[in-house]
Amino acid sequence: MENNWGIAIHGGAENKSRDELSDSKQAAYEQGLENALMAGWHILNDGGSAVDAVEAAVRSMENNPLFNAGRGGSLSKDESNEFDACIMDGKTMQAGAVAGVKHVKNPITVAKTIMQESKHVLICGTGAEDFARDHDLPFKAEEYFKTEEKEKALKEAKKEEETVGKDTVGAVALDKTGNLAAATSTGGLVNQYQGRVGDTPIIGSGTYANNDVCAVSCTGDGEGIMRANTAHEVYAHMKYKGLSLQEASKAAMTLYKDRIDGDRNFIAMDPKGNVEFSFETSLMFRACKKGDAPMYVAVWPDDEDNWEKEG
Repeated sequence: MENNWGIAIHGGAENKSRDELSDSKQAAYEQGLENALMAGWHILNDGGSAVDAVEAAVRSMENNPLFNAGRGGSLSKDESNEFDACIMDGKTMQAGAVAGVKHVKNPITVAKTIMQESKHVLICGTGAEDFARDHDLPFKAEEYFKTEEKEKALKEAKKEEETVGKDTVGAVALDKTGNLAAATSTGGLVNQYQGRVGDTPIIGSGTYANNDVCAVSCTGDGEGIMRANTAHEVYAHMKYKGLSLQEASKAAMTLYKDRIDGDRNFIAMDPKGNVEFSFETSLMFRACKKGDAPMYVAVWPDDEDNWEKEG
């Protein structure tokens, strides 16, 4: 196991051209990915758990206004922020999740605390915030979460009468003792109806982990991912069809495409440390580091040239 441990993260998937993402903005995203990746990797390197590693990586992205999770999250129709998050421990198959929280600084940490300190799995809205207060977790004022970029995006979305945005963040990890974990966090869609919940906090939909098979974190069209149960489908194709992680990932991306619209994008890791970055969009912000191997940070599909998926 010493050589297989590692962590992979995603910072969302979008349909943007290279002309729409400036060099400076791409560099900022890559730096944000590196910071998040190393926050999790250092925990693993020191012998820490996969659960702690994915929480740390996701929390780093929640603190970065570039990513649509925590600070800088998308604004709902009523101009408020609403956050969903989930974490799952592949060893115990315990999980914790929150939906529709507005003021907690790090939704992923609330989800982890629910998993560890509560008999519940998913707590929503004010109940989740009461739970966070009971456990002395940090809160922030509304102004902390709002950015000029996201306010502009909401105005444009209202003008076009549409909902947009796919930048959920997530992480999967395998620690030195062979345990898998997955975590996902999101600010939802721009101009979504207040109270809308996507795939992120739904176990088996946007997040899933089981030591025997794989860990998965999704990003993309939340309604489609929820209906397709995408994260669990990766697991099911491996568990019941005996497919490899790569084969199962391809199958999960296309299952029921004739009936379920929307792109499905995700990262996945198996007990051998193999990693898959699966995305249908024109880009995915992503990164990985296995053991002491060089770090991999990428945005565009052709950035795969220096990435060895299997082995």
